[in-house]
Parts: sequence; structure tokens; C-alpha cells
Amino acid sequence: MGTPHRVVVLALDGVYPFELGIPSRVFDAAGGRYEVLTCSIDGGPVRTNADFSVSPPQGPEALRTADTVLLPPFDTAKLTREPPAGVRDALASLPPGARVVSICTGAFVLAGAGLLDGRPATTHWALADLFRAWYPRVRLDPDVLFVDDGDVLTSAGATSGVDVCLHLVRRDHGIAVANRAARICVAPPWREGGQAQFIERPVPEPVANGTAPTRRWALENLHEPLTLADLAGHARMSLRTFVRRFNEEVGTSPGRWLIRQRVDRARDLLESTDLPVDDVAARVGFASGTSLREHLHAAIGISPLAYRRTFRGDLTARR
Repeated sequence: MGTPHRVVVLALDGVYPFELGIPSRVFDAAGGRYEVLTCSIDGGPVRTNADFSVSPPQGPEALRTADTVLLPPFDTAKLTREPPAGVRDALASLPPGARVVSICTGAFVLAGAGLLDGRPATTHWALADLFRAWYPRVRLDPDVLFVDDGDVLTSAGATSGVDVCLHLVRRDHGIAVANRAARICVAPPWREGGQAQFIERPVPEPVANGTAPTRRWALENLHEPLTLADLAGHARMSLRTFVRRFNEEVGTSPGRWLIRQRVDRARDLLESTDLPVDDVAARVGFASGTSLREHLHAAIGISPLAYRRTFRGDLTARR
């Protein structure tokens, strides 16, 4: 697999312990493809927002060796418009081409350092007004889980950090590796970055006839031309009730969810098989190869053949 991709996590004063541990948990589950180091801005201990401190083994010099730098969130009481002392210089020392990622309040540090000017970004929805007031040059979207802008990625709070890290594994190494990492972490393998941060009822009322069984059935029958009526019929609900409950439980519409599953399955087949594009389309329930091309391009901006060349070529090179 070659030299592991080095991820350096910068822990700032007031860091949230849960998010601080996400990079190691997710990237270490990717089978040796990443090396995760944790550093502080002065090489000393860092107080968390809990009742303990942590002592990262690295100082800011570790940032100069990073392929990816990740800023976990810190207590909102520590928020300042300008980055904490030394952080701007430390970020300026990153090697050319290094990728920068933030979770939640970490986006404030990137914005304060000028790294988000003119870029799309997100942070926790509850901090959106303050973020806009401090950083009007940033194209903030507080309604999404994460934003991938190439070499800079920002995510919302808590578990969206898991989402963005799995997204990077997926982007770097493909669906199969990301899915294995997700299974090891017992996490959902994919939550779309554009999914809403805030769902009206994030924990739905327990009901005997929720939509989970129908979602499992749909995944087992993606090759069929499933319609909204088919899904509602399987769930034994009216269309209106099914759509409402689906949105409450999943945070997106049934149609959008179904297309996402078809595209994901198609990507898996493009990576792992030599099936012609039309056969891949048929196996995942798209009417034709043209339909697959349109949906794949809408999702990731690339054609099936280009996607296959990229991932199959990368995998061959790694082997």
C-alpha cells in the first residue's frame, strides 16, 4: 500500500474529547492506509472541555509533515474571531497540497486564518449567525452535514465528524474500504454531506410499522424498478404517511434516498467488477446506462468509465 497518508490532528484548548478521538478511530479502521498523529500548538498538555487534560505527543512541527490536517472542535466559550496564538503561523507552515479538515467550531479557526475566504463551508447550525457576522466572506451553509471543497473540508458537530472522515476514506480508497471501516466502527457507511443537520424529529416516536424494514427490503431489491408506491405498499402505509415517516426517520425524501443507494451500489460494482456500464445500470435499478451516467455525474461530477479508471487504476498501482 506504500507510505500511509499522514493525518495530523491539532488539539486546541477546550477540545471536545469525543471529536478528538474520531480521526484515530475512523482512519485506523482503514487497514493501515493512514497514520494519525495528534499535536498541540505548543507541544504541551491541552485542557479538554471535560474534567481532564490530554498530553499530545507531538508539537506544531508535526503539521509540517501532514498530508491532511484535522481541527476537532473546542468549547464555544473559547471562540475568538482571530485564531489562538500561534495557530495562524502553524497553519501557514503546512506543506503544499496538504488537505485541511474541520469539525464544528474548528471552522472558526480556518475562517479566522483566511483559509475559507470565498469558499463554501459549514459549521454547527447553532453558531451560524455568529459565524456569518465574523466571516462574511465565507459562503456558509449551516444546513448540511459537511462540505467538500477539494483541499478544504468542513463539517458540523459531533457525529458529522465521523461522516466527513468516512467520506475521505471513501474518496481516497473507494467504497469497499470505507464500508469496511464503517463496519469496524459500527457506523453508517454513508450519510450524504448535503443531508440536513437538523431533522425535525431526529428520534422518531417508536412505532411498530416504521420504514426501516422497507429500507432493508429496498436495498435487497435495488435491481427492480422500485417506485414510491412500491415502497409505501411494502410498508403498508399511504403515500403521504410513508413520505412523512421516511423524512422523520432518515432526514431525506424516499426518492432521493433510493437514488443515492443506486448510485452507491453502482460505484461499488464499477470498482469491484468489469461489468459493462449498461449491466451495472441494470443491476442497480437504473433504466439504462444513460440514466446511470446522468445520476453518477450529478452525484460526483464524473462518468462511470472515468470513475472506474480512477479507482481501478489507483487500486492496481497500490497493489
